[in-house]
Amino acid sequence: MSSIIITDSIGFDLDGTLWNSLDATTAAWDETAREFGLPEPTYDEVKGVMGLNKRDLMNKLFPQIIEKEQDEFFATAAQKSDKILRQKGGILFDGLQETLEKLSKTHSLYIVSNCQEGYIETFLSFHKLGQYFCDYQCSGNRGFSKGQNIQNVINRNGFKSSVYLGDTQGDCDAAAEAGVPFIFAEYGFGKVNSYDYAIKNISELLNIIET
Repeated sequence: MSSIIITDSIGFDLDGTLWNSLDATTAAWDETAREFGLPEPTYDEVKGVMGLNKRDLMNKLFPQIIEKEQDEFFATAAQKSDKILRQKGGILFDGLQETLEKLSKTHSLYIVSNCQEGYIETFLSFHKLGQYFCDYQCSGNRGFSKGQNIQNVINRNGFKSSVYLGDTQGDCDAAAEAGVPFIFAEYGFGKVNSYDYAIKNISELLNIIET
């Protein structure tokens, strides 16, 4: 493929792509685990499930509890995490705001994540980045797969050509499901089997997206 991407829109995963919220997430999950009498997951264990949907995430960390208890645990941990992030925010990847500001002048930007409802809003609100994005969707709102949510955002906005940036194999699979090229964020949390493009920091988007 060409080294320059000609597109009208860019979709972004959130965790490991736009910010790192692992400190807050791990603290919330550890506190919840203590309340439920479960082993506290480590930082690396939480990092290893970032990007998974709720059920896969819970089955990987806590396969010993039934689905109803998993749902109760997840809801509790999500509330605690949201409270911490609303107070302290997360860690933005270097060059993020400057890159978004430049790209938003020529492209429509959107977020699709497997997170819980309200998580994207917390990210946008605390870090004051809402002005750069035209739309967003998460599995917590509609329950669809990430690939379906990418396609839904594309369809409702009438985008003609889009790409998706993420850092995990799940993101790669979602882009394939949605039928859009995948850009691998090598600086993120995961690894992938294949990709159409790769960047080592988010500012490199400015080198491969035609503006």
